[in-house]
Amino acid sequence: MSTCTSRLDYMIERLKEKGFRITPQRVAIVEILANSCEHPGVDQIYREVTKNFPTTSLATVYKTVTLLKELGEVMEMGFGDESNRYDGKNPHPHPHIMCVACKSIIDPDLSSLNEMSKELSEETGYKIVSHRLDFFGVCPDCQNISG
Repeated sequence: MSTCTSRLDYMIERLKEKGFRITPQRVAIVEILANSCEHPGVDQIYREVTKNFPTTSLATVYKTVTLLKELGEVMEMGFGDESNRYDGKNPHPHPHIMCVACKSIIDPDLSSLNEMSKELSEETGYKIVSHRLDFFGVCPDCQNISG
């Protein structure tokens, strides 16, 4: 799966396989999650969806995101007091870096992460089944604003 379109198609196919209805609103929600690099929150997804489907409820967005999370097609990230954010583009464990000023999130490419997991497993005897690695800092745009 190398393109967003194929990610979107795959997510919709998974919903169909599990017997869930594919409504235009649900497709819009899935499309936002499959295409977004921003790791949107439910409120952001809701605002986007209601531009084209104004009668969509917030509950519909929550239900669809929860369903996709249960299917392993969306990764949920909680950040303390912040609302949860979601990654549908890459729902597998990977590192994130979040700007503490503007709350933007990006996915850094850390080639050493696999080595670290292997080393940790060997050192502790644990079988690593998942991980979460988050970094917090101030992005270049916010650094320029603050001085």
